[in-house]
Amino acid sequence: MSKPARRRGFTLVEVMIGAALSTFILAGVLSTFLFLGRSGANMQNYSDMETQARRGLEIFAEDVRQASAITWNSAESATIVVNSASVTYAYDSSTRIFSRNGANLITGVTPGSFAFSAFNVAGTEMPLSTAAERSAASSSTKQLQITLEATRTNTTVVAATNTVLSARFILRNKIVTA
Repeated sequence: MSKPARRRGFTLVEVMIGAALSTFILAGVLSTFLFLGRSGANMQNYSDMETQARRGLEIFAEDVRQASAITWNSAESATIVVNSASVTYAYDSSTRIFSRNGANLITGVTPGSFAFSAFNVAGTEMPLSTAAERSAASSSTKQLQITLEATRTNTTVVAATNTVLSARFILRNKIVTA
């Protein structure tokens, strides 16, 4: 008489060890997946901000270099004359948008971070706080500069910020005497 075949299986200890190892591996794979997804979202935010800032400053620089006159509407708005046409650049703090004639150039500007800087022919910065200062600056401005910080947020990532400080753009066609 032959012996009956013994059935072999996993013991409870072996099953528990296998389940614990599988849990650790799955947790590692999931956390890596989430990390990569968040990194991709952050990279997209930075790329979007950088693209908008470069395009916006390029358009602004082109207009300013061709400008023959400037009128300061407020500390955050200026109208320049480019080829006999008026072009208004303005920052709207309620919508957080820097625009050209109402068309969005840079969105998501951090509140309180936007500033125009006006410089005279000697390179001295001129104040733009009051109406009298803006009126005086309208005739003396020879260079412009923009400072701002853009912010992008998603629900899964922390806020991404991009600080922008433009070069000083010279109003080449504006005649200003010292």
